[in-house]
Amino acid sequence: MTSTASSMDTRQGQAPQDQRPSWQQRLRRFGYTAGPRSDVRDRLVPPYAEPSPRLWAALGFSPGLVDRITRWSGWGGPLLVTLMAGVMRFYHLGSPKAVIFDETYYAKDAWALVHRGFEVNWDKNANDLILQHNGHVPIPTDAAYVVHPPVGKYVIGLGELIFGFNPFGWRFMTALLGTLAILMLCRIGRRLFRSTFLGCVAGVMMSLDGLAFVMARTSLLDGVLMFFVVAAFGCLLLDRDRARAKLAAALPVDADGRVRPDAHIANTLFLGLRPWRWAACLLLGLAMGTKWNGMFYAAAFVVMTVLWDVGSRKVAGASRPYVAALRYDLFLVVVMAPVAISVYVLSWLGWILSPANGTGGYFRNWAATDGKGGFWSHFMPDWARSLWHYEHEVYEFNVGLHSPHTYMSNPWSWLVDGRPVSYFYESPSPGSDGCPASAGEKCAREVLAIGTPLLWWAACFALLYVLWRWAFRRDWRAGAVACGVAAGYLPWFMYQDRTIFFFYSIVFLPFLCLAVAMLIGAIIGPPGSSDTRRVAGAVGAGVLVLLVTWNFIYFWPLYTGTAIPIDQWRSRMWLDTWV
Repeated sequence: MTSTASSMDTRQGQAPQDQRPSWQQRLRRFGYTAGPRSDVRDRLVPPYAEPSPRLWAALGFSPGLVDRITRWSGWGGPLLVTLMAGVMRFYHLGSPKAVIFDETYYAKDAWALVHRGFEVNWDKNANDLILQHNGHVPIPTDAAYVVHPPVGKYVIGLGELIFGFNPFGWRFMTALLGTLAILMLCRIGRRLFRSTFLGCVAGVMMSLDGLAFVMARTSLLDGVLMFFVVAAFGCLLLDRDRARAKLAAALPVDADGRVRPDAHIANTLFLGLRPWRWAACLLLGLAMGTKWNGMFYAAAFVVMTVLWDVGSRKVAGASRPYVAALRYDLFLVVVMAPVAISVYVLSWLGWILSPANGTGGYFRNWAATDGKGGFWSHFMPDWARSLWHYEHEVYEFNVGLHSPHTYMSNPWSWLVDGRPVSYFYESPSPGSDGCPASAGEKCAREVLAIGTPLLWWAACFALLYVLWRWAFRRDWRAGAVACGVAAGYLPWFMYQDRTIFFFYSIVFLPFLCLAVAMLIGAIIGPPGSSDTRRVAGAVGAGVLVLLVTWNFIYFWPLYTGTAIPIDQWRSRMWLDTWV
């Protein structure tokens, strides 16, 4: 079971030092052979772990079959996990056949955007008309004031263009991106921990999470934001590996064939244009163009990548790693910032190209009317000044939103599933809408955005473990996971008086799943552990995964809107705050 061994290996982040005494070098002429010892290449680009030969022998697999399984498991495992997650997410995707929760905004905004280029005001009975006529309704022309950028709504609108203006159509793209996010998480976990097993564990955890499941089956923006954030993180991880591989390839090799550190190379090597870093920049621009809290991830990932660059040069032997990173790596961060901003501005192209005579997007004509004249009118085009004014008004709205809501919650309660959000609730009578005729009383039919409780509660312990690994073991992987959680979670503590909801946590959920996978790797045990220790660890880890699986199945009716007798519904309300 050594596929999890690398999850406990902290040598990657240590600075290299050649401590071999000179007498060993002199003895080489007499046939002395140095013992096995990892060189700088292994610390810069650690190899992927492979299952123990004893495991294959116990299963009776031939060496040829073992080789094929090992080669294909890197993609085969993640694809199997993704297939399982996709089947669950697309199963009866159009149910409930209703406009649930904030779909009343984003589904209609998306339809207007892909047809008019800007959002419009819909009649109060528009939802009923859309469902009755399968989306064949006229699109209004009166511009609407909206408080989120358009990228996520364009994504939702793409599904509507393909499958129609109906529940399946406006949920298709969020289901697709929610499924692809699990594939990316498996691959990210594999690269992060150098273990296909732990990568797949992270993906399985996310596929079995109720919040991730519900958000993938609802046309809200937060699931789209999560996809772009995870994709950006994956690109930065690829960039890190490619840069470290270039460093390793440039370092000298000693007489024993080991790569050695070199201060001059580590201090002066230019690592190229870093295309994966540019891709991450593009994705972060799309994240900000979906919801503004993507900016927190952009800022956090900049700091993270700079520290990664410093660590890489330090391992390669740089005498002044911070100076080297600032000189040869930081400029890419500086020049890429305008790219992310440009992507954000381009996402408003439909609004920019709409008429400025009062028939276009909301505030599109502001610069020509209320904002006419002024100092900036000599330096900025009207569309730019109108957009700036619009964004300022949106900012004022967002920071000042204090309207009470039944399901609003404080971020202190998020990690323990303190206050989930009910997206849809009906009380069908026995014999109707799936309610069993033998129920005796009305059933409950609910779509509840709640994380799988046992997974989230385990994630609380996993976070403590990750913070410990980062603080006391200087494990860069733990730091990366903690960064992903912090960027999506901590900023909300600045707005505790604002109207905010638990489902915002979907953005950092993938990093919680990585934390749980890391904890499971620790439970199974580090390399070199006794068979008794590994077996006990594997049993403990297996019990945790089975409990999460059972918990997801138990809450399945609340995730899918399946009608169940009211007593069964009450039995699933473990906390009073869930009602």
